[in-house]
Amino acid sequence: MTEYDNFGPEKVMRVYDPKVGMRGIVVIDNTALGVSKGGIRMTPSVTKNEVALLARTMTWKNALAGIPFGGAKSGIVADDKKISKEEKLKIVRSFSKALKEICPSIYVAGPDMNMAQEEMRVFAETNGSMKACTGKPKEMGGLPHELGSTGFGVHRAMHVAAERVGLELSSAKIGIEGFGNVGSFVAKFLKEHDNAKVVAVSDSKGAIYNDDGLDFEKLSKVKKETGSVVNYKPGKPFPCSKIIDLPVDILVPAAIPDLIQSGDVNKIKAKLIVEGSNIPMTPELEEVLHKKGVLVVPDFVANAGGVISSYMEYRGGTEKEMFEMVKKKITENTKLILERSEEKKIKPRDAALEIAKERVLEKM
Repeated sequence: MTEYDNFGPEKVMRVYDPKVGMRGIVVIDNTALGVSKGGIRMTPSVTKNEVALLARTMTWKNALAGIPFGGAKSGIVADDKKISKEEKLKIVRSFSKALKEICPSIYVAGPDMNMAQEEMRVFAETNGSMKACTGKPKEMGGLPHELGSTGFGVHRAMHVAAERVGLELSSAKIGIEGFGNVGSFVAKFLKEHDNAKVVAVSDSKGAIYNDDGLDFEKLSKVKKETGSVVNYKPGKPFPCSKIIDLPVDILVPAAIPDLIQSGDVNKIKAKLIVEGSNIPMTPELEEVLHKKGVLVVPDFVANAGGVISSYMEYRGGTEKEMFEMVKKKITENTKLILERSEEKKIKPRDAALEIAKERVLEKM
């Protein structure tokens, strides 16, 4: 992203604690709509530019979701696979201490990659305010992302978009890239609400395909007991990157960024792509697919269930109220952007950005 523009970022911070090896980055992108909100990701490769791009995405996501949050994001440079749980929590404590001057006054944290409710518990306790972060355990008044709010939102966006392209979810073939905290819940809600046929799923170790459909309960058990969906039977295992080539009606990227590359667009057979993960392809590739007649529901529209849940936790709402709000807002916003997309003959991402920018500019 551009270093600075008319929207932000308002503040960029680097924090460091040599005693525990904590190196962190925080980008407060825009606070026009309210206190800024965005999760903390922990990876060994996270950079300022990555955090800034994600912070801007949060500005648009929160604006489009219609909640009074600005946009922000933070990152901790660490490999949680190479450190102990105790070392990880020491780093989280140090990061929380370093952020006290801005959190929760202008920044509210939350879980992201390799950060979950236990880390949020430690972050909040260290900060001293329960409003310092969302995604806390239930006993702390939290609505943890493990409830499936993001996956539920993706499911609701899929409902709206499938109707637009003339697909019935009960008879469509669906492929889901990633069977983690987003993809597994998309599959769960598709099973519970639509009895839909998920024919392919993947994880970091590979993918599995069965044209007759995968049994969700059995798949979850296999993943839990063996560590990967590739051990599901009956099914055909294949490399996880090949999931985008399959003969499916609907594709849900729900894990890694940049899943779809320029050489993949002609291989895609899906009529509808609902982006559960952040930045699964570039806007330029979305434009190419749009011109080919593939409907792409952009990430910051489809996966906003998590931040809507965060807002409900921030204001002290219940789990039931959270799911009701996610359903209402994701349904309304997906309809809104698809209607503008059709009306102006622009891709859905452009329509969504227009609406988000209008909302932020109105407050600015």
